[in-house]
Amino acid sequence: MDYSIRLLILQDEPFLWQMLYEAAQMREEGKTIQDVMIHPDLSKYVKGWGCKDDLGFVAIHKSRNQPVGAAWIRLLTGKSPGYGYVDDFTPELAIATLPECRNQGIGTKLLTHLLTAAKTSYPSISLTVRSANPALHLYQRFGWQVVPNSETVNRVGSISFKMKLDFNYS
Repeated sequence: MDYSIRLLILQDEPFLWQMLYEAAQMREEGKTIQDVMIHPDLSKYVKGWGCKDDLGFVAIHKSRNQPVGAAWIRLLTGKSPGYGYVDDFTPELAIATLPECRNQGIGTKLLTHLLTAAKTSYPSISLTVRSANPALHLYQRFGWQVVPNSETVNRVGSISFKMKLDFNYS
């Protein structure tokens, strides 16, 4: 697949909802994108996209000129923490690709762009991941470490845990 990577813009918010739907694995639960939009713990990752601390990238299929994946971070504070909250200075990652575009290196490219841009502004990035999610290996390859004692039973009854990537400033 031939694709390009660009910064997310305000007009990409509808696609971010679709990507959040994929990232949260709502399809497997028989839910819709509307269910994501009204879920108070999920909607905070996209609602009102374009805040000062929001940063992300989108992969665009070149021949169709359509988005196929996105990776973004949002700084969620203790007043309204996300699933991957570790502190008020560490933004949380969300990343997904369309199902038909998985395992083609798009997530790796998106993450590479995002981390390069994020490390100039943040000391670290966090995320939450289901223990059986194949993306776990991608995160480990990039250096994410499991946050000790962060294992929890998620909304579908399986195990999730937080991971954190500390940028090396040496």
